[in-house]
Amino acid sequence: MFPGGKKGMKDLMKQAQKMQKDMQKAQEELANMVVEGTAGGGMVTVKMNGQNKVLSVKLDPEVVDPDDIEMLEDLIMAATNEAQEKISKTSEQEMSKLTGGMKIPGLF
Repeated sequence: MFPGGKKGMKDLMKQAQKMQKDMQKAQEELANMVVEGTAGGGMVTVKMNGQNKVLSVKLDPEVVDPDDIEMLEDLIMAATNEAQEKISKTSEQEMSKLTGGMKIPGLF
């Protein structure tokens, strides 16, 4: 028998349903967030949403050097990685709030 009997089981089910709704809401909010990653002192800016989709790339004209395309590529990559890192950290923090810090496989 479940500790607390039927009432305990009902309470546990209510808590699980609430947690599921809260997690769905948090996932929707995370998907709609927009983060910015920058590189080169702000000369390259990448905006991404919470689903890791690039929304925009902004380049300062000074960073565009036809003789050094490799540097520009590195800056775009660095700005994109920074934005992805922000998304990942924010997602972890939000999910941690909902799960009380427990690591639940398959959440994120």
